[in-house]
Parts: sequence; structure tokens; C-alpha cells
Amino acid sequence: MPRNDRNRHFRDPPGRARPATGHSDAQLVEIWLHGRPAHTQRAYAGDIARFCAATRKPLPSVTLADLQGFADSLDLDTLASASRYRILSAVKSLLAFGHRLGYLPFDVGRALRLPAVRSRLAERILPETDVIRMLSIEPNERNHALLVLLYASGVRVSEVCGLCWRDVQPNGDGVQITVFGKGGKTRAIQMPASIAIALAKLRGEAGEDDHVFRSRKHGAALKTVAVLRIVRHAARRAGIELAVSPHWLRHAHASHALDRGAPIHLVQATLGHASITTTGRYLHARPNDSSSRFLAV
Repeated sequence: MPRNDRNRHFRDPPGRARPATGHSDAQLVEIWLHGRPAHTQRAYAGDIARFCAATRKPLPSVTLADLQGFADSLDLDTLASASRYRILSAVKSLLAFGHRLGYLPFDVGRALRLPAVRSRLAERILPETDVIRMLSIEPNERNHALLVLLYASGVRVSEVCGLCWRDVQPNGDGVQITVFGKGGKTRAIQMPASIAIALAKLRGEAGEDDHVFRSRKHGAALKTVAVLRIVRHAARRAGIELAVSPHWLRHAHASHALDRGAPIHLVQATLGHASITTTGRYLHARPNDSSSRFLAV
């Protein structure tokens, strides 16, 4: 079917009758997922499939009662609260998107309240001494550079996997890395001289379009699962018996930088947070003071 014909249902003005077929629902999901990262597409597609299997209705026929019943069924499941929040957020996003396109007669998800999620951020912030131990005892040169860059820059694992040598440029005494991140945004991060030295040892004869962190077996860019494995092994080697992931080093960067007096707007720019409120979570996750010290206990 030509692409123009595939999308014709979504250009109809609200109120016009549309075929409520599973095929049209599939088109809506496809358009809604388009352009998102691959791992996000997989997660959201699974969430929507779960919702559709529970309601057994085409999306234009879904009511608020159906959505509330689905939310109640998730409460009875063994899912973590964060997973329930993500599933319902995905469903609400799709329904709102379908309504904006005119495919759905109503945005029934607007009236659904998302469940409150307890913040677990403090549990995923490693002490500075633990992070330094992870970095200092890593014996592999490539892995050491990878760990140091993850911590020093606070980049996401997908961003470090996509880093090419053309994205690494000298800047003063150090080096500047340019990453293409979440939301299709590009940001430049200044790194100290120590990072420049660690990266220079890795390059060899690599060209501008070669990835900085490559598999030793195939020479291709490291996959995110390989980076997870490297970080987890480094944590265990340092005696940390927690399920440490690359994102924990991003959390550590934000928390430790703020603890050392970094301006919050600078941390926001480095991490690529859209809102300073997101960065501000780190100020509350590990407070340095509280009113308890004024009590006679």
C-alpha cells in the first residue's frame, strides 16, 4: 500500500467515521513509535500490546472504564510501581496522540491519574569512594577509559556507544565530546586533560567515523549490553554487591558534582536534562543537612 494511502485515516477531521480495524490501530502505533530509540520502541510496543490484549477492543472503542479496569489489573500484578507507571504513561501517550491525529474520537486517557511512584534514586547513587575504586582497579585500558568517561561526562549508555572519533575534539588542555542524545538533542561536554590522555591511548589508526569504544572481537561499536557487563564486572571487582548499571555512573556524576559545589544549571547542561527540576532531584536524594540536627536527640 503506498505510504500516502497508509496514513489517510489519520488526516480525517474529528467526527468523521473511520474504520476501527486492528490494521488501523497497528498503523497508529507504528506512527506513534516512529523516531523513538529502539529500546524505547520495544518497551512501549510491549506495553501497548498488553493493553490491547486486556481490553480486546479496537482503540477507537476503548472507554475510560476500560482504561481504569486495566490500571486496576496492573495493581493486582507483581509489577514494580515504576513499571506500572511506565505502562500507563505509554497508553495515555498513545491515546492522546491518536486523538490529536483525529483517529480517536476522545482522549479517554486524559482523565486517568497515574500512580504515585516512590523515588529510589538515593539507592542508586554510589558513594564517591566506591566509584573511584571501580575506576582505579580496572585493569583493561579500553574498559578503564570507558568507565572514566561515563562517570566524568555523565552521558547515557546509548550516547557513549554512539560516540565516534569525529565527536572527540581538542579543546584547551582537555577534550570536547559531542553526543547526540535523548530527544534528538546534541550537546557538547568539556572533559579534563586526564580524559584526553585516556582516549588518545585508544585511537591507534582509527578513522574519524570509527567508534571510540569497539568490540575487540568484531571491531564494531560496543553494544549497550556489553557496556552493562563491563560496568557490572567493575563493580563486583570493587566489592560492590549491587546491580550497578552504566546509568548509576550518570547518577553519581550528578550527585557528586552538586556535592562539590557545581552550579545546578551546569550539571543540567552537562547531563542534557530538559528541565532543571530533573537535576534538582539529586539535591534531595542525598541531603547534606536537615532540621534533625536542631533537635535534642
